[in-house]
Amino acid sequence: MGYKTASPDRYGLLKAYARENRKNATVAEDVLWDYLRSNPLGIKFLRQHVIGDYIVDFVSRHSGLVIEVDGGYHSDPQQQNDDQQREEKLEQMGYHVMRFTNEEVLNDKEYVVEQIESYFK
Repeated sequence: MGYKTASPDRYGLLKAYARENRKNATVAEDVLWDYLRSNPLGIKFLRQHVIGDYIVDFVSRHSGLVIEVDGGYHSDPQQQNDDQQREEKLEQMGYHVMRFTNEEVLNDKEYVVEQIESYFK
């Protein structure tokens, strides 16, 4: 998977914003990050990573998997439309996007892990 970066005029801003996102992760993002960084699948993940003009929650650049953990505001119709457009752009760049809600990560982590593991089978 080739490495895609943002336009030079936006990359610095996105990189700084990603750094802030890492410092201020949600509880659900921290729970999933603890699992992913322990590397039980033998797959390296990055968190709050810039791809194109987007910052994704987690990505395995080697396998092309993007994982997003969505809070409650993602149920807003406008946000759902924005998320769909973002997902389409990421797929055009060669990535596969998996989405989980905060509640799924916090209350049914086994399901989330199963879905991630199934991607690699």
